[in-house]
Amino acid sequence: MTRVKLCGVTSERDRDGAVAAGADAVGFLVDVSVDSPREIDPEHAETLVDGLPPLVSSVLVTMPESVQDALAVQRRVGADAIQVHSTLSPRYVGGLRARSDASVIAAVGSDADLAAYAEAADALLVDSVDRDGGGGTGETQDWERTRELVAGIDTPIILAGGLTPDNVAKAVETVSPYGVDTASGVESAGGVKDHAAMKRFVRRAASVEGAE
Repeated sequence: MTRVKLCGVTSERDRDGAVAAGADAVGFLVDVSVDSPREIDPEHAETLVDGLPPLVSSVLVTMPESVQDALAVQRRVGADAIQVHSTLSPRYVGGLRARSDASVIAAVGSDADLAAYAEAADALLVDSVDRDGGGGTGETQDWERTRELVAGIDTPIILAGGLTPDNVAKAVETVSPYGVDTASGVESAGGVKDHAAMKRFVRRAASVEGAE
């Protein structure tokens, strides 16, 4: 079954709504270099992480300038996994993985060196990114091309970029990823989740027969 990460959660209400929807992981944005209504401070993120039940993973989403920066914010938040965007090269992603107790997810665009990032990280999140390397653009990818690019990569692949309850089943059917990720695709406003949409997203992601 395809795993689901609901990302950009900013409140206890939406965190609990993501859990109730059946999310496998919940993401929290801290110290990102792009303007986002989903960014929260480390103290708030720590509180939200602490309130997650067992068996639901917490993911710190950040855009560090160095391995040290990533480790520092992870120590403050205490998430199960840390997702870093292409502000870090594969070499430094590997260094972060070696030094962190948390799993490391490398979030990159489809034009990055996917094989190098996949070797360096515990999982690879393939997203539609902007010029600053940030995700959350709300734009879909060429899923057929993404499927070809990740063919043969053994590292778990998480698909992101413009996914909504209306298109996630088709995305899963096309790419067969380990997991899918959405933020703006299940919102009623910037940084505010639509709880009904979260439930539909999880249900439809899981509805594809033969998915990972």
